Amino acid sequence: METKMVKIQDTAEIRDEELAEAAQILRDGGLVAFPTETVYGLGANALNEEAAKKIYAAKGRPSDNPLIAHISCMEELEPLVKEIPEAGRKLAEAYWPGPLTMIFPKSSIVPYGTTGGLETVAVRMPSDPVANRLIHLAKVPVAAPSANTSGRPSPTTAQHVWQDMNGRIEMILDGGPVGIGVESTIVDVSGEVPTLLRPGAVTMEMLEKTVGHVEIDPAIQGPPTADFHPKAPGMKYRHYAPHAQMTLVEGEAEAVAKKINELVKEGLEQNLRVGVICTDESRSSYPDGLVRSVGERAKEETIAHNLFAVLREFDDLEVDVIYSESFSKDHLGQAIMNRLTKAAGYHILKV
Repeated sequence: METKMVKIQDTAEIRDEELAEAAQILRDGGLVAFPTETVYGLGANALNEEAAKKIYAAKGRPSDNPLIAHISCMEELEPLVKEIPEAGRKLAEAYWPGPLTMIFPKSSIVPYGTTGGLETVAVRMPSDPVANRLIHLAKVPVAAPSANTSGRPSPTTAQHVWQDMNGRIEMILDGGPVGIGVESTIVDVSGEVPTLLRPGAVTMEMLEKTVGHVEIDPAIQGPPTADFHPKAPGMKYRHYAPHAQMTLVEGEAEAVAKKINELVKEGLEQNLRVGVICTDESRSSYPDGLVRSVGERAKEETIAHNLFAVLREFDDLEVDVIYSESFSKDHLGQAIMNRLTKAAGYHILKV
């Protein structure tokens, strides 16, 4: 299969004719990668079980890992769900369109191939103008996990998608670099109490301000067991991971820098290519290794925006091991640490 790359000339003034072919591909059961405000998504018709199977095949994704159905407006939600709980309505009013996915009891029209065999369906309404208009033109809900091979760092540019998906899908829409850089927040509103399944740019603090108490799924806290059945994407399997072995180092800043420098020295003595993830504030603390800053610690949004691109750069540089600083676990830091912890396979060194 030859993959077609289509550059969107002006994302502020999108011409429908630029998206018409992509919309037709989706209606016909094909695959299209497109930008969202979080990461690039790999889209297929969410109501077409055979199309959903193509997503799993292109990504090498386990079939029990649910997909998120993307819609362009509230009117498109009702056919997909049995009910919209009060918490879901409040969160939709506050954060849709935007980087929030919600889990609802599914209606009969949503196939189990999309939901990973679950009786619930994950739904999001993206604010990115390319994504939103494409879904509107396709006239079907669009299942769209991140457009990368399963387990790799998520793509934040069309070139990242090309590296993983060229020859596997029909089209890539290039809308430039994404804004946020980490996947959407996922909240299960199908039960009595809203439950956070994946942290993101809609933070825990924002959720609780809108709906009151929100529980945190235990799967966020540590590695899942072998018999764990994921309710949402990114909960069970190794995710966001570079090829290199990666370790997170936690503790006071000075102790963390000292330990990472010791580990870098040991790696270099073994002729390993060693990567270091730090911030602008601490960059000067690391004299050796392949050192990359992910942004400003004082501006967490810069870290979220750059994180996956840095992990992919280390893959390109063929590093053997990566040592990363840790970050605060509140606000957007919760999402950053969730992605880093999974990328490191829960290898955390406390100093």
